[in-house]
Amino acid sequence: MQLALNQLGAHLQKGLRPLYTLHGDEPLQLQEAADAIRAAARAAGHTERSVYTVAGAHFDWSAVLAAGGSLSLFADKQMVEIRIPSGKPGKEGSAAIQQLAAQAAQDENTLTIVTLPRLDKQTKSGAWFGALEAQGITIQVDPIERNALPSWIAQRLAQQGQRVVPGEEGQRTLQFFADRVEGNLLAAHQEIQKLGLLYPAGELGFAQVEQAVLNVARYDVFKLSEAVLSGQLARVLRMLDGLQAEGTAEVLVHWTLAEDIRSMKRVRDAMAAGQPLPMALRAQRVWGVKERLFERVVPRLTDAGAARLLHSAHVVDGIVKGLPAAGWPNNSWQALRKLATDVVQTLQAPPPRVSR
Repeated sequence: MQLALNQLGAHLQKGLRPLYTLHGDEPLQLQEAADAIRAAARAAGHTERSVYTVAGAHFDWSAVLAAGGSLSLFADKQMVEIRIPSGKPGKEGSAAIQQLAAQAAQDENTLTIVTLPRLDKQTKSGAWFGALEAQGITIQVDPIERNALPSWIAQRLAQQGQRVVPGEEGQRTLQFFADRVEGNLLAAHQEIQKLGLLYPAGELGFAQVEQAVLNVARYDVFKLSEAVLSGQLARVLRMLDGLQAEGTAEVLVHWTLAEDIRSMKRVRDAMAAGQPLPMALRAQRVWGVKERLFERVVPRLTDAGAARLLHSAHVVDGIVKGLPAAGWPNNSWQALRKLATDVVQTLQAPPPRVSR
């Protein structure tokens, strides 16, 4: 059974299930979800806890399968945690997990928590994950999207009795906070706790937050793609600075920008050939958040604009590989900034007029 993360608290108040599976790539939320399950389990008498981390192909699954029947003399209920950092249990592990899921449905004395990273569609369609889903509760833990981060920060501040001042200053404060912690929810949590230690309950002004909050943002190239397609130039440039400071390979950043340009060009060509936009997007395997962004920006892209961006991407490909080009910066990161800026500005231009 699938359960949304925000439904977990209400679910635990109604009673525990014997098997929980948490999967996602947001460490703070995974940790908090597991802590909530553990707290409910301890309250229900599951006082003994054992943890198994699956590492390598030679992991001994027999120890995990035997754990359910190995209660000590000092406890009548236990928790068994299985952590699979790779998300790939292997053939032996797949069979063991299916057996474990079947056992969990019949053992009221053992509560099992399985923790996994973010899983792709193919992995979630596997028999072992299907067994976990059928016999227990599965919770997908997704990252907080950038546009939802200010609200999340405000909610966390409220939990410790603090709030930003109302109006424009408060919104500016939350946006500043979000800029400083983007992509690093664990650091955001720590910075919020720090504000709770530094200042009493009540309102927080911009100056107080600015003085206290460090720049601990972390960025990835996939979020860079979303920022470019969303037309958020200031954020794009800030993310490029962050990626450079973190030592991200220039070729990876270029590939992200160039792949979006190529995809938009292919979608536009398909539309010019008479293919509807939704069908063209599916053919290019564009879906999710990026699908919605493409639906907005592709109609704005002219044939001339697409050709120019494709040529610029080709030029920058050479620059990041050490080949200078006339009219372009020799520095790879400066060339990437110029390319990203050009993409944003091109996609923000008014859509072409259709002559009648």
